[in-house]
Amino acid sequence: MDGMGTVYPALDGRLREFVEAQPMFFVATAPSGAQGHVNVSPKGMRGTFVVLGPHRVAWLDYHGSGAETIAHLRDNGRITLMFCAFDGPPKILRLHGRGVATPVTDPGFGALLADFPEPPDLHAVRAVIGVTVERVSDSCGYAVPLMDYRGDRDLLVTSHSRRTAEDLVTYRATKNAASIDGLPVF
Repeated sequence: MDGMGTVYPALDGRLREFVEAQPMFFVATAPSGAQGHVNVSPKGMRGTFVVLGPHRVAWLDYHGSGAETIAHLRDNGRITLMFCAFDGPPKILRLHGRGVATPVTDPGFGALLADFPEPPDLHAVRAVIGVTVERVSDSCGYAVPLMDYRGDRDLLVTSHSRRTAEDLVTYRATKNAASIDGLPVF
């Protein structure tokens, strides 16, 4: 342990339980080099995140307004996930690693869905993001506010339920073709 928290050899035991209990997490990525925008995205919805082992996690990535994470992972693979305790004892847990996006168009995509036993809906998933965790660390979280979880929003699932598979192909080609810095996504 140092002044910044504890570094753990793996994501197991109580750390795994902590991660699996959180209703949301944050994803941070950045393009290579000194230029470009760092991206931080909140993620949620029960059933969309899984711990696959002491050094492996994954989540279902749904169609959305941007696709920075996928573009950055294609560029350099660097990723950090952050989980915060908004109730109970304070804690922040960070998972640093290398990520890979497997898009819905990839032949291996379907097999990856078996890792998610209770997804809310699969129609609008555009990729499975897999992360090889290289560093697990925590910090105090003393300034993270206490908040009550009331439930998941269903807007992402319901908004895409009106779209056909062909509509989602068009969505990816028009709205998710490139990152805000012009990096290719799919």
